[in-house]
Amino acid sequence: MFTGIDEVDWASMEHAYGPADDVPGLLYGLASADPAERESALDGMYGAVHHQGDVYACTLACIPFLFELAVDPGIRDRGGIVELLTSIGGIDLDEDDESELDEDEIEGVANYAMAAAAVSAGSSVFFELVADEDPGVRLAAPLALATLHGRPGRVLELLRERLPAEADDEVRLALVEAAGRIALRHRPLAGQAADWLSRLAAEAYPPGLRLAALAQLARCAPDALPGDVVRVVSGLLRELRSRPCRPEPSAAQAQNGDDTAADRVASPTPVGQLRELSAEHSAGRSTPWAADLLRTLHVGLDDRVEDRTALLTDQLCSPDPWQRLDAVRMSGGLIRAWRGSYEGLVRLVGAQLTDPEPRLAEAASHVLEELFGLAAPAADALAARVASDPGTWVREWASGPPGLGSAVKALARLGDARVLPALEQALERPEVPHDVGFAIRCLGDAAAPLAGTLRRRLGEVGLDESAYDRASPLLAGLTALRAGEAAPEVLRVLRGAPEYRGEWLRTAALRALGSFGPAARCAVPELRRLMLRPGAGTEAAQALWAVTGDAAAVLPVLAEELRAEQVHDCRAAASALGGLGRRAEAVAPRLRALLAHEELWLRVDAAIALWEVSGRTGESVPVLLAAWEKNRHVRVRVAECLARMGPAGAGSDAAQVLRAELLSVRRHNAMDGGYGSHDTHEDEKLLALCRRALPGDTGKGTSS
Repeated sequence: MFTGIDEVDWASMEHAYGPADDVPGLLYGLASADPAERESALDGMYGAVHHQGDVYACTLACIPFLFELAVDPGIRDRGGIVELLTSIGGIDLDEDDESELDEDEIEGVANYAMAAAAVSAGSSVFFELVADEDPGVRLAAPLALATLHGRPGRVLELLRERLPAEADDEVRLALVEAAGRIALRHRPLAGQAADWLSRLAAEAYPPGLRLAALAQLARCAPDALPGDVVRVVSGLLRELRSRPCRPEPSAAQAQNGDDTAADRVASPTPVGQLRELSAEHSAGRSTPWAADLLRTLHVGLDDRVEDRTALLTDQLCSPDPWQRLDAVRMSGGLIRAWRGSYEGLVRLVGAQLTDPEPRLAEAASHVLEELFGLAAPAADALAARVASDPGTWVREWASGPPGLGSAVKALARLGDARVLPALEQALERPEVPHDVGFAIRCLGDAAAPLAGTLRRRLGEVGLDESAYDRASPLLAGLTALRAGEAAPEVLRVLRGAPEYRGEWLRTAALRALGSFGPAARCAVPELRRLMLRPGAGTEAAQALWAVTGDAAAVLPVLAEELRAEQVHDCRAAASALGGLGRRAEAVAPRLRALLAHEELWLRVDAAIALWEVSGRTGESVPVLLAAWEKNRHVRVRVAECLARMGPAGAGSDAAQVLRAELLSVRRHNAMDGGYGSHDTHEDEKLLALCRRALPGDTGKGTSS
């Protein structure tokens, strides 16, 4: 085995973590009889030799040896090796990618191209592997062929021929998935693939296979889906629910050969952790692969929000808790990316909070937490969950400060006063949860009973190196409540801020004093002193203006800060000057000059401040609309300004932009492959602002 491996100059090559002289050991480890050693070797290949999809010279040198392992029937876990080869050779770089490369990336691109050529050149072996005795190999081979082989028509023919002979359910699903992959990668074959998939979806095949065919049709030929796709899929799910749980391992688990759980030791490797997570996910499920098929189907249905909502509604009414768990998670993904009418769906998600399966209840809490106001149909369910389980009010973490539990945050984000007992208890803990201040801000005046506790706890904070961590959530809560009676305690923190994170702590204290307004007059001398301190001038000036209304005192400081070298400092000064309104009209020329600054966010802040100090929209609105088109993340800030300017003229450019936003079904900040916990809230805020800025009926496409 591995003829010529010693002739490769491994030491002259590198991988992600240094010299590649350990690569031969990893290759031999893949051939080991010890399951733990094989797993560790595969983890090393992904972690170093093919780190995050990268291809190094040593990765290229491994390819012939990996093929040797893949075709040797005496080697265990060959399915994982086939998947590794597929990953190494299957990276696509389109023309747009190549045009954006710099000189340092040229070598990497050449390696990708050589890897694709080398793996594709050997990919004919996968034709034989689709009938291998090892079901794990058969599971990986179809996708390898669809991704790597240069004759996709022949591959598609093989997939059709192989399906009737394949006995393993999951391998049959892999054959169908490979057909969908071919249709997406080779559009001239899409029609042939869609015809086959349509027959599989319509004829008397097992429900799992029909569901897989529908999922792939949604990806590659959505127009070929049946008109009643929701009814069809719901019926298939009911059939799948009637299947008993299987005690035997699936094909994916069978990639480990004949190894039993006792043969495998608990492994700290990422590969081992993924295996254990997969086993945990599959435990108790009769069809653990159904969730992946449904996710694929939802991706293919794309903007068909009503169909997707109806399908998830049906899943959430299922007697199978696992189907409901999958539906809860997919509901979160749908609402996060698409605007629609979700009241019924949210109510059903809330109903899962009382389920005895803890993973289902926790998943529902997490989804509702991210919905903010859209979680209103589940308010009573959230309140009942919070009241019944004080143990979930605060979550402890292995590292970092404690945080509020999901149900508590969700209820607070609804502004529901029924969350107050949980927040009161959280404020009495030795270490206050870091996010309690944000929860109080969401509650608004309903949280007023907490002001006394916040004030007392802030007075107890020691002004040492941990002061910021302990004081910041309390200051945030007092700021939200505008609790001017706490001015003496805040002033103590401002004066005694330690050196460690002192600037952060002073900023938080200054914002609190500013929110108190005239009630913080005791802090005026300190604020005047801090205005002259480098790095604190803008925040101190803003606070002084809020407390005294003395524009003459703060204007020179803010005007000077507007000339700062750091963009962040300029932005802060522009926003503060805008708050002075017409009293700061003298700085209009400087703000006007910033409208051409290279930093988009500074241009936006300057445009808003220019309108605020001058009262004229002519120069500001074009800058704001240009930024709107260039960067979607600036839209909420722009819409806030347009709404304050008053209803946009029916034929104005601003009105057209706002109407186009309201007519869009996709959320403005939806991302493929990632999201933020406040994305839905920000988009709903944008929609509300667009409506406020426009006169009359503005159309559809919103979720409220």
